[in-house]
Amino acid sequence: MSVNNLKNIQDVISHLKSQGFVYQNSEIYGGVVNTWDYGPLATSMMTQIKNIWINEFIRKEKNYQIDSKIIMNKNVWKASGHIDNFSDFLIENKNNNRRYRADHIVKELFPEINVEKCSFEDLEKIIKTNVKKYDGSETDWGIIKPFNLMFKTKMGAVDSNTSETYLRPETAQGIFINFRNLTRTSRAKLPFGIGQIGKSFRNEITPRDFIFRTREFEQMELEFFCEEKDSEYFYSYWINKCKQLVTLLGIKENNIRIRPHEAEELSHYSKGTSDIEYLFPFGWGELLGIANRGNYDLSQHMKFSGESLEYLKEDGSKIIPSVIEPSIGLDRLLLALLIDAYEVEKLDNDDERVILKLDYKIAPYQLAILPLMKKQSEKAKEIYGKLLDNSNLRIVYDESGSIGKRYRRQDAIGTPYCLTIDFDTLEKGTVTIRNRDTMGQETILIEDIENFLKQRN
Repeated sequence: MSVNNLKNIQDVISHLKSQGFVYQNSEIYGGVVNTWDYGPLATSMMTQIKNIWINEFIRKEKNYQIDSKIIMNKNVWKASGHIDNFSDFLIENKNNNRRYRADHIVKELFPEINVEKCSFEDLEKIIKTNVKKYDGSETDWGIIKPFNLMFKTKMGAVDSNTSETYLRPETAQGIFINFRNLTRTSRAKLPFGIGQIGKSFRNEITPRDFIFRTREFEQMELEFFCEEKDSEYFYSYWINKCKQLVTLLGIKENNIRIRPHEAEELSHYSKGTSDIEYLFPFGWGELLGIANRGNYDLSQHMKFSGESLEYLKEDGSKIIPSVIEPSIGLDRLLLALLIDAYEVEKLDNDDERVILKLDYKIAPYQLAILPLMKKQSEKAKEIYGKLLDNSNLRIVYDESGSIGKRYRRQDAIGTPYCLTIDFDTLEKGTVTIRNRDTMGQETILIEDIENFLKQRN
C-alpha cells in the first residue's frame, strides 16, 4: 500500500488552512462553495513553480511565451467546439433537487467501471438501476442532460445577445489565434512552441476534493508546433519532459504514473493523449495531460475566420502544422506537491512534529532567521537585512516564542533551514544552521551562509 493512501486528506487540508496556505474565499460572508484563496505561503510556492516551468519549457527549449486575454471574440469558442461540445453529463435527483455529474457518481460507487468508455445512456442506466440512495437522500433520478461548462458574460453597455461572450475555459485558444502574429513578428521556424500561464474558468457542476477541481484555476500550457511527420517523436518527447518536471519539483516517482488514453477516450481529432496521474489519498487523479492534437485547432480557426494560418516552409510550400499540447493545472500540481511533502513524525519524547518536506527550489521560504534570545535580535536583523539585499534567498524572520516552537513553525510550513543567532555570533562571527529534515545542526561563519546553501541544494 502506498504511503499516500495512508495519509488523511482532511488532516492535510486542516494543516494547510491553519498555516495560511489556503483561505476560504469570501469567508466573512459565509464563503463560496469549494472556492479558495491562496495565502502568502502558497502564493510563493506557485511563483517558484511558474518560474521553473518558464525556465524548463520556454527558456531552455527556446520557445516563446505570450499572454492572451481571458475574454475573446465569441467566434473563437464556436470554432474550437466549446460552445457546441464542451459539456458534462448532468443528472438531477428530484427528491433533493440537487444536480450531480453522472460520471462522478459512477466512478465513486463503481470503481471497476471505466467511465471514459460509457455513453450518457450507459451512465444513466447504471445510476437509475443501482443507485437508490445517494448523498443522504432517497433517489428519483431525472434524465441525463448535457451541461455546458463555460461561464457566460456580457461585454459593453448593451445587454443583448450580440454582447454575450464567455470566460475562457482554457488558455490554448489564445495561442492558436495568435499563431500567425507570432510567426510574423518573431520569424519562428518549425518546430517551436508557444506557451502561456493564466487563469481559466469552468462552471463545474460539482467542484470537489479541495483545490483539485475548482471553477477558477490556473494553467501552464504549451502548444508545440511541428510537421506532421515529426509529431509522434515530439509527443513522446513532451511526455518525458513533463514527467521530468514533476520529479524535478520534488514529487516522489512512485506516486505518479503515465496513463495513455484508450481509443474510446480520445477526442475525434486526437492522435494520442496521455495523462500523468498522481496517487492522491482519494485515488489516482489527473495531474497534467499531453495531447497530440494534429492540425485540428489551426484548421478550425482557418475555417471559421477565413484567414490563413498556414506556415510557409523554406522550400516555398505551405503546411498547417501539427500540435503537441502539454497542459498542466497549477492548482492540482500545488496540491500534489503539498500532499507528497506532508508528514507527521514521531519524536523520542513521545511528541510529534508535522513537517512539509518541500524541495528547496519551491519552499515558500528557504531560510528562517531566528535569534536565540531577544538580546540577539539586533544582530539577527542585521544579518536578515544583508541577506535580503544581497541574495535571492526567500527568507523569513521570527523572534516570537521559544526556539523550539519556532523550529516547529518552520518545519510545518516547509522551510528547509533555520539560522540561529546565538551567544557566539557576536564573539566569533558564527551562526548555527539547522536542517529541517534531519534536525541536525552545524556551526558556520556568517559570510559562508550563501555558499553553505548553494553547496547543499
